[in-house]
Amino acid sequence: MLKAVIFDLDGTILDTETPEFLSWQEAYAAHGAELDPAVWSQAIGTSDADWDPYAQLEVLIGGPVDRAALRAAREARFDELVADAEPCPGIVAWLDEARDLGLLVGLASSSRAPWVVRFLDALGLRDRFEVLATRDRVARSKPAPDLYELALDELGVRAEEALAVEDSPNGVAAAKAAGIFCVAVPNPLTAGLPLDKADLVLGSLTERSLEDFARV
Repeated sequence: MLKAVIFDLDGTILDTETPEFLSWQEAYAAHGAELDPAVWSQAIGTSDADWDPYAQLEVLIGGPVDRAALRAAREARFDELVADAEPCPGIVAWLDEARDLGLLVGLASSSRAPWVVRFLDALGLRDRFEVLATRDRVARSKPAPDLYELALDELGVRAEEALAVEDSPNGVAAAKAAGIFCVAVPNPLTAGLPLDKADLVLGSLTERSLEDFARV
């Protein structure tokens, strides 16, 4: 019996991943370099990737960059791109359904708490979540199961009583490693990535009702 639903944040509740990539892509272009989407995609859904965008840029241009100046400009551009972003399609409807069905709601994010709270507050969704499992609270990020195991523990439910919503292979791997049924909903950056390990892949959450899963 379904008792809880656990959402990823970046790219699932809110598409922060496309603005993040575009801001880095523009930063690379300003230095006469090109950011390979295939290289970028390997780090989506985890904060434990070894890849460093600053170091990669320096390799491509053959010398150091002013990292502080680059960081400030890139983050300002990201803020511009994400300023008017809305929740991904179907998210609010699923949260409403979870409330109406009496389901617990958690979040398992590879981002740290300040980032998570920033965007949940901006969307007016912070009070919809009983539990926030964030990167700064676990030893390992996705694809390790730590974030989902923490969310399950604090929600007080077993893996078979929960459903996870993810957008990336790293996120799907984390949910499945924790033993949770996983619905994958790719965003523009993850649509071409392998999500076949998910139990179900949807174009958006508008395609299915949460109640469909609650009845199983």
